[in-house]
Amino acid sequence: MEEKKISEQKTQRPAVSICCLAYNHEKYIRDALDSFLAQKTSFPIEVLIHDDASTDGTADIIREYEKKYPDIIKPVYQTENQYSKGVKNISGIFNFPRAKGRYIAMCEGDDYWTDPDKLEKQVAYLDSHPGCSLCFHSARQVTVDGSITDGYMRPYRKDRKVSPEEIIDKTSGYAMNSMVFPVEVVEHIPDYYWNCPIGDIPMQLMMAEKGWAYYMDEAMSVYRVGVAGSWTAQMKSGDYEKKQKEYCRQMEAMYREFDRETGGKYHKQAVNAARRIGFLTKVNTKHYDEVLDRKNRKFYRELNFRTRFFIRFEILCPSLYRWLQKKATGRNG
Repeated sequence: MEEKKISEQKTQRPAVSICCLAYNHEKYIRDALDSFLAQKTSFPIEVLIHDDASTDGTADIIREYEKKYPDIIKPVYQTENQYSKGVKNISGIFNFPRAKGRYIAMCEGDDYWTDPDKLEKQVAYLDSHPGCSLCFHSARQVTVDGSITDGYMRPYRKDRKVSPEEIIDKTSGYAMNSMVFPVEVVEHIPDYYWNCPIGDIPMQLMMAEKGWAYYMDEAMSVYRVGVAGSWTAQMKSGDYEKKQKEYCRQMEAMYREFDRETGGKYHKQAVNAARRIGFLTKVNTKHYDEVLDRKNRKFYRELNFRTRFFIRFEILCPSLYRWLQKKATGRNG
């Protein structure tokens, strides 16, 4: 980072607070921190990083960066793992309250940014569009085990405004590491955020309450899939079906709370989004009789071609499917 920029950090309030969660990300955290520091901005930034009592070398690496950039890297080091104690939405407790920036940018410690102008582009848009409560973009997906992914988290095919209704009831997810939003979005956090097992979806509902979004059709970050210890990896351990059912129940409750919070303004979208979650849990747990039921035809058509192809393939040729999956990933399906 340039000397001039470091000097500015000491005297100016940051415009962007980068919120980063880390846990056992020793292999990846340098990529994340280096990508933050590589941002070419006309404004100061701060990095609010929360290490949830990592048992590898993650905290030591963060301390190394903190020592070198004390006015930018601002960590919290836990001595007890908060997630295992039942604290789910850690950003809302440990990062958002200490944000000094006008905007918050999100990126987990196992992901990273690839465009040094990312923040400059997003902040410029948000500054010139005060009604916008979220600016986000596409992200490239990379697996840590070499298996095949869909390539990109790309919910739309061109730059465009996204209405509050679309934010709530969307057919494709938004990459957390692409999001930049006004700090006001998280100044008063509703109960449906705290009661949800994950943080990104209720955050997006909070953004929908505040205004509309803008999508930039540029892949300016990388989302790593299959990192050990991630929420997705933990979901797949143990009784996966039981966990999926509980996740579905909690998400449906979250959408009901949101519906009450907003006085039914987005009732139709909230109900449909909850139904979609239920459908996707059936896909994940391979209840294909329900997946292919006529009542779910709309949601089935929302699945990408690759997913639909493999569902049909597994139904028609289950033995061949399992053999090919084992050959591709090195483990049983």
